[in-house]
Amino acid sequence: MSAETADTTEPTDGTAGPGDRRREQRGWYFYDFACSVYSTSVLTVFLGPYLTSVAKSAADADGFVHPLGIPVRAGSLFAYSVSVSIVLAVVLMPVAGAAADRTGRKKPLLAAAAYTGATATAAMFFLDGDRYLLGAFLLIVANAAISVSMSLYNAYLPQIAEPDERDAVSSRGWAFGYTSGALVLVLNLILYTGHDSFGLSESDAVRICLASAGVWWGAFTVVPLRRLRDRKAAPGGDGAVGSGWRQLRATLRDMRRHPLTLSFLLAYLIYNDGVQTVISQASVYGSEELDLDQTTLITAVLLVQILAVAGALGMGRLARVYGAKRTILGSLVIWTLILFAGYFLPAGSPVFFYALAAAIGLVLGGSQALSRSLFSHLVPRGKEAEYFSAYEMSDRGLSWLGPLVFGLAYQLTGSYRDAIISLLIFFVAGSVLLARVPVRQAVLAAGNPVPERI
Repeated sequence: MSAETADTTEPTDGTAGPGDRRREQRGWYFYDFACSVYSTSVLTVFLGPYLTSVAKSAADADGFVHPLGIPVRAGSLFAYSVSVSIVLAVVLMPVAGAAADRTGRKKPLLAAAAYTGATATAAMFFLDGDRYLLGAFLLIVANAAISVSMSLYNAYLPQIAEPDERDAVSSRGWAFGYTSGALVLVLNLILYTGHDSFGLSESDAVRICLASAGVWWGAFTVVPLRRLRDRKAAPGGDGAVGSGWRQLRATLRDMRRHPLTLSFLLAYLIYNDGVQTVISQASVYGSEELDLDQTTLITAVLLVQILAVAGALGMGRLARVYGAKRTILGSLVIWTLILFAGYFLPAGSPVFFYALAAAIGLVLGGSQALSRSLFSHLVPRGKEAEYFSAYEMSDRGLSWLGPLVFGLAYQLTGSYRDAIISLLIFFVAGSVLLARVPVRQAVLAAGNPVPERI
């Protein structure tokens, strides 16, 4: 069978042989490889401090900008823009997920979301001077697009991996993503630190780094689009995009029949809100509160990326011994300690910041990868995209509250330390809720086989 034939053949029952399944898994990993550079180079490293500086250049004497006539402290613009992007994603993801399940055509929707986000990211090259509104707009579009694309991407996991291999497959996907993030950050570091020798200003170097993430995202998205296969829609789906909201209401009604799945989603919504906010606001905290330069921030995030590969794979192995739930709970304890340490970090001390970055790296990939694989066991067959759109709303789409709390805390106090410590509630509350979920019973209630360790 040729590669082209393998790409287009649709199994009637949604299953595939071991060889085809491995081929799809390898293609699936590459979407993490493609889009993770946005999360690292753009969202985590460059855009927060750079957009803040652009906003400050446009601010009035009191340090406020006025988008749509609303007074916003320049230092809060990035956090608020992240929140707005996530609200937009909330509107779009359920429609995309419902349409994917009803038509059986996830790939065209994945392609549309991926290339919308990649184009918006590449356009960040034009963000300079005092164009803070352009920067906020491109951030909103790109961040909403990656959320939609990830909900569709994650929905492939139950279709390409057997129950007992999902922890490993999910962890490898995250490892691929962190590998690409580390590789691109090395190139970013070379360009940024040597911008004078390349005949570039510091602003030019940052804008090239931002735009190159969009080019990378678009280029490597070709691999999963060639290797992943669409499955036939479940019987009875009319495939109309206009039916998305009707299907969403039906999905929410259906999810009420699986209260344990909803309990996990609530716990994940809360603790992952804290994770996503720490990731997106770490560079702003480091540059504005700890007085660290951009080179230090880049190398710290590079350290996170390198250790996150080992962390994702290592926590995947721990899950085989202790189960995914216990391993995730252990990681949340470490996240709580990280926030306490971050609050007390002295300004102008890169060594302590690097130590904190190392701790984040060791738990970041594993906690996210295991959460994804654990949820895949709680999804009824034939409803993968719909349920994973709800999951992605928890992963990204409902993670507007953390950035909003962070931004409000800074707006009210003028202190990023108060903003960072305010995130503790997400990890503590999420841990308590996750501990109360009986995951084996939840898997059985979803009609799925229970793995030996979960």
